[in-house]
Amino acid sequence: MEMEKPARYTGGEYGSLARRSAILDTLIAFPDLYEIGMSNQAMRIIYNRINRINDISCDRAFAPAPDFEKLLAEKNLPLYGLDTGIAFHDLDILMFTFGYELGITEVLAMLQAGKIPVRSEDRDEQCPIVIMGGPSVSNPVPYSRFIDAFWIGEAEAGFFELLTVLRDMKKAGEGRAALLSKIAGHPNIWLRGKKKAFRAVDPHFGEGEGGAAVFPVPSIKTVQMHGAVEIMRGCPNGCRFCHAGYWYRPMRQKNAPAVFREAEAFIRQGGYREISLSSLSTGDYRHIDYLVNTFNERYQQEHVSFQLPSLRVSSFSLPLLEKVSLVRKSGLTFAVETPEEAWQFSINKQVLRDDVVSILREAKKHGWSGAKFYFMIGLPVAKGTLHREKPEEGPEQSEEAEIVNFIRYVAGKTGAHCNINVGVFVPKPHTPYQRTVQMEHEKAREKLFRIKDNLKKEGHKVSFQDPFISGLEGLLSRGGEFTGVLIEAAFRKGCRLDAWSEYMKRDVWENLFTEYREEIKKMLEFDIEKELPWASINPGISPNYFNEEFRKSCNQELTLTCNENCTYNCGICGKQRNIVYNNIHNKVIYNENNSGIPMPASNSALRILFSFSKTGKAVFLSHLSLVEIFNMAFLRAGIPVSFTRGFNPLPKLEILAPLSLGITGLNEMALIETSIFFNAEGFAACMNKVLPEGLAIVHAENHVVPAGIKKHSLSSFLWGFSYREEEGAQAAEGVPPVIVPFSEEKKYRENRAALKGSVYGLIRSAVLARDPLGREETGKPYFEVFRDLYRKEI
Repeated sequence: MEMEKPARYTGGEYGSLARRSAILDTLIAFPDLYEIGMSNQAMRIIYNRINRINDISCDRAFAPAPDFEKLLAEKNLPLYGLDTGIAFHDLDILMFTFGYELGITEVLAMLQAGKIPVRSEDRDEQCPIVIMGGPSVSNPVPYSRFIDAFWIGEAEAGFFELLTVLRDMKKAGEGRAALLSKIAGHPNIWLRGKKKAFRAVDPHFGEGEGGAAVFPVPSIKTVQMHGAVEIMRGCPNGCRFCHAGYWYRPMRQKNAPAVFREAEAFIRQGGYREISLSSLSTGDYRHIDYLVNTFNERYQQEHVSFQLPSLRVSSFSLPLLEKVSLVRKSGLTFAVETPEEAWQFSINKQVLRDDVVSILREAKKHGWSGAKFYFMIGLPVAKGTLHREKPEEGPEQSEEAEIVNFIRYVAGKTGAHCNINVGVFVPKPHTPYQRTVQMEHEKAREKLFRIKDNLKKEGHKVSFQDPFISGLEGLLSRGGEFTGVLIEAAFRKGCRLDAWSEYMKRDVWENLFTEYREEIKKMLEFDIEKELPWASINPGISPNYFNEEFRKSCNQELTLTCNENCTYNCGICGKQRNIVYNNIHNKVIYNENNSGIPMPASNSALRILFSFSKTGKAVFLSHLSLVEIFNMAFLRAGIPVSFTRGFNPLPKLEILAPLSLGITGLNEMALIETSIFFNAEGFAACMNKVLPEGLAIVHAENHVVPAGIKKHSLSSFLWGFSYREEEGAQAAEGVPPVIVPFSEEKKYRENRAALKGSVYGLIRSAVLARDPLGREETGKPYFEVFRDLYRKEI
């Protein structure tokens, strides 16, 4: 059967760390597709940290797309780890990192595909212990029938130490029941029946003890193909709608030397040329200008760029944005949330329209022509709103009109073209709005289309997520035990990957909502007297603080930002050594002998022509993935590759005649240009140390093309290919290869696929060039042709 992106399931990436010789076998699973999961910071931290512990192995796995899940079922194969191939049911500990509530049906799908009972009560001594953590388990109750134990809070604050205890227990002969009992007694663990669990907070985050979570480096393009350096955890701003802002308190800034070390690791060890300095509010990082200036001085010549996500308007600096755009141009983004100033006071976030206008006017002078805006509807921003009441009709009716007016005002003053994304507010546990009523999705849809219809005709682009998804997210995030019944019913009816519009079975969920309408309505009533489902989770913040923040929201009062000399007490500081921690400005001095790449001394083109093999797991890598892999490997290997000019500079690399997926290549051809002379023999040796499994440089040659001599491309001499079948029973001894001209290759592959069902097992043993001197009609090896070509022209 055909499989979409088979490289999702093959592993073999550069930097894979798990091993099969460990005492304790664990696996970190992400309940979404590879492209999403490999960009997840929490997963990478856990994977890298556990694999540093002696005698503990941590493999990794991602949600199978429906086509692969079906294939596993048809072949009666279990879901497995990408590094070692270990089956889920052979693990000691199976861990899920859970960052989005709509991933829960995929958690169940992965359990089933791994041949592990979906309900925890059905597991026996032979089953792994299933643990789940992440921000979306701040209310673990809806998922408790499926998960054995929940880690509450940050893994760096005790989880890895817990695993070492479990390792020693297993080594001593203890079984699953004893290990689970030990887990249950931990203060940061919650499971059914436990009265209280406390959120774990890493007091050493600012010191950067954990190092960079570089590995493994993806072999296919992910949604965020950059190295992510977390420069701050938590947020000082206290936006009342923001779950992450409260869940990750207190705000802790990583020291500058640790930030530089991690960025260096992502660049040198990972090969990333785009580094994101990530946090909930990057502009609040102390000495951010110094950080960016130093990075630019260090890496600009190597075409490494830096991104600053989450810049607030109040901390926005156009010169700062220009500095991060020196290598690759960044966009302008404004998370406004709600348009009216009084409503902004309610949510404790100010993004005044005149401030936005001033920034955009200045930006236009420097080449920016548009901006992206984020808004939400359904926020409880009306004065006097109570826990059991909906917002007053005036603001609720006018919020879409005010969003339209905000954009019209900004666009009219600046001439900017606006890209607007509007979401539906989802109240979350452990926030001041945890008891508020969520806007019904039918009403939200009406408002969203009013916004879109008004702004689209004025040339602005408006996008939004289906508000039904937001309603489902609200149910999953604030539900009780009965929510687990709905989750399992949806799963049994085929629900998978609910966050993806192409996979979601909306009709299944709608039917369940209709069938259990009264039960859901009762479950989502959060009267002030009612105990919340998540009351057994202690986030470290006082319930009275949330109540006071809600009162201030109703009265449109601001709360000051968190700092070392806080004038109010939310409850988190002072507990377990938790304090607000700001970066201390420490100057970092680099070794001057390793401070960039020199430019060539002449105008000669310095080229390396090389052949490479693509075998084993690598045959499932697409051409675009191959380009990305080589580009990153150049940086890891220290190859001084030259770059194109323009908006988004790219390495000067040509890979000839892309292979179809499934075909092995033994002598594929590629060409790069370097900024200084780099010996071809050294090139091959350096590259082969840093390429993923299945890729290897076979041969390389230097070619120096003097100024004035034409730089020929590989494709301009392409003649054809040499093919043969895979060695073994399929090929007879001594059968010569099939020579296929370029014009006939597609037909040759199609005939082979029709004859044997696919192209898998076919080997392209050589790429052939035409004779530039016209002496022969058949193809010749590229190395021979290029040697003759430049000998003649030079």
